[in-house]
This record gives sequence, C-alpha cells and structure tokens, in this order.
Amino acid sequence: MRDDIKPGGRFPDYTLLDHTKTKRRLSDLQSDQTMVLVLTRGAFCPKDRQHFQELVRFHPQLVVGFTHLVAITTDDWHTANNMRQQLGAHFPFLLDENRQVQRDLEIKEYTDTKHDVMIPHTIVLKPGLEIHSVYNGYYYWGRPSMADLHRDLREATRDVRADWDITQADLREAWDRGEKERFWPYGSKDMERTLIEMASAVDQYAGRAEE
Repeated sequence: MRDDIKPGGRFPDYTLLDHTKTKRRLSDLQSDQTMVLVLTRGAFCPKDRQHFQELVRFHPQLVVGFTHLVAITTDDWHTANNMRQQLGAHFPFLLDENRQVQRDLEIKEYTDTKHDVMIPHTIVLKPGLEIHSVYNGYYYWGRPSMADLHRDLREATRDVRADWDITQADLREAWDRGEKERFWPYGSKDMERTLIEMASAVDQYAGRAEE
C-alpha cells in the first residue's frame, strides 16, 4: 500500500462505474458521513465472501449510524452483480476492471499469478475521505471484525460530530436558540438522502426479521 494511505491521510477520490454502470465519485457517495470502504479480491475468493456476509448483516447498523459502505472490485460487471445479488447487498460495488485503483495504491497481489487482483483492504474514512484506520486482509484475520468497525466508527464519529455529547450546556443553549445546524443530521448537506436511507435500512432489517 502506498505510504500516504495511512491514518490522517486522505484517500484518493476515484471515479468508477458502479454495478448499474453509472459513474460514481467516492466523495459523492460519502457525502459528509463516515464511510467503510472495502477493496476486494473478488467473487472467487471464499475469504471475501465470508467477510461480505458479515458486512451485509452489519449494514443496517451502518446506515442508522450514518455511515456509508462501498466496495471496489476488479471483477467485471456481470460477476460483481452476481456476487452482490447472491449476498443480498444493498450498497454499491464499484468496478476497477482496468486496475486503476490496484496500480495507483500499489496493492497488486503478486502471489496470485492467475487472477490479477488487489490485496484486500478495509478502510474506515471520516468525512472528506480522511483515513481513520486501514486493515490489510491478505490473511482473513487481518480483516476487521464488526466489533473492530464499531469501535473505529465510534472514535471517528466522536471526532467529527460536535453534538456527540448533547448533555453539554452549550449544546442545549444552541438548540434552544434554534441553531439546529450544529446537530446531526440537521446540519447535513444531504439530510433528506440520509433520512431516506436510514428508513430503507430499517425496513430491510424488519423484512429479514420476519423471514
């Protein structure tokens, strides 16, 4: 991994096609929320499939916690879509078929002489694509557990949300003055999208619970 891809650095703002063949920019997908970014080997890898199963189960918590989840894969559109549908994933898969991300980040998995994939990484980002933590998942146990992500997102959110502790007197006074922009998601630049996504995640979770 490039030396600058570390906590405190800024992740590159790549633009890639998503699973619907629509160009998507990472900063637009992130908006002003925290984000978990997964760089994956692809559908052929059983480790990736297992990790994604955990992430799919965790995804409703990410949404209600105002956190986006995005995957980048070197798979082609058809393979990526099959994997996404089989997993029941409701988050975007971005396609790096030309290995732009793989080359730029210097994460070609040279020990795999057949598939030309990326060394899998999971990256937790604060708003502005600021890197909070980086996990190298070449070995499965190098990948973050959902408890690891919960901890990282707690720390990252506490750092970026001024209303983390609303028991503070100055926050109560600001609320009474009508200064709602200091409170989340009132201060979000994309509040409507945030609330729609959260409601959708709750519905999805409720649907699974009924099955």
